[in-house]
Amino acid sequence: MPNKIEKVGVIGAGTMGSQIAMVCALGGYSVTLQDVSKDNLKKGRLMLEEQMKKRVSKGRLTRESAEEAFSRIHFTASLDELSGADFIIEAIVEKLEIKRELFSKLDKLAPAHAIIATNSSTIVSSELADATGRPEKVCNVHFFNPALVMELVEVVRGPHTSAETAETAMEFVKSINKYPVLLNKEISGFVANRILGKLMDEAVYLLENGIASHEDIDLVCMKALNHPIGPFALMDLTGIDVNYLVRMQRYKESGDERDKPSRVVQEKYEKGELGRKTGKGFYTYTAAEAKV
Repeated sequence: MPNKIEKVGVIGAGTMGSQIAMVCALGGYSVTLQDVSKDNLKKGRLMLEEQMKKRVSKGRLTRESAEEAFSRIHFTASLDELSGADFIIEAIVEKLEIKRELFSKLDKLAPAHAIIATNSSTIVSSELADATGRPEKVCNVHFFNPALVMELVEVVRGPHTSAETAETAMEFVKSINKYPVLLNKEISGFVANRILGKLMDEAVYLLENGIASHEDIDLVCMKALNHPIGPFALMDLTGIDVNYLVRMQRYKESGDERDKPSRVVQEKYEKGELGRKTGKGFYTYTAAEAKV
């Protein structure tokens, strides 16, 4: 029988964490969104206000529903305020040591029944579970960017994850109007990103070898393969730093040189050209476009 969830905690007020928090609030849950940076919390709130205004203006959401959802989100810099959460979703930087330290803190802080999930699609929960005293209640719950729009969520059951935890996570995802898929075994990248990764690798190969420009490769994917967005525009949207850190984590795990970030991604990472968030990646963005 799945555990009853009333209060949700989300850690990390970046694009993903903020949108996950709003998705949960729109689903009727009381949400605490925590970030160590008050600046990130302010930016997260402003971004959500803009997103909700757009939805209301387009008739996708009533003003009352948007206001009610906002009233359910508590923004805080204090981790202690997650002490009453029934379900916690971590959405911080893709660095194993930092995540392990956080999971250890959450284990001491959260109620004994609480599930602690990571939104990571690269770091599997078995890398985090033993940092807690409740490995059976640890799993991956992977939302896609942008979480307010994308309908699918991957729930990954590690060898330590109980059947009850997996079932609770699946039911929770359904309750926030998303489509959950259950992975019965851990594998880095899960399903969607493993398939997408192959496409990304080929797109970068074609660019680096001068076969075609990044604009034309994106156009091929959209007009010939019917993808809604090309691979380079997608990297700009999700963040070139995310791509870089994910590939570095994969390389650290495998030792395979082929898993390292591509030359062009590394160059952009080192220049700080991280995509929409910085106004420049493979494409250049206006201030308005960077907020999308």
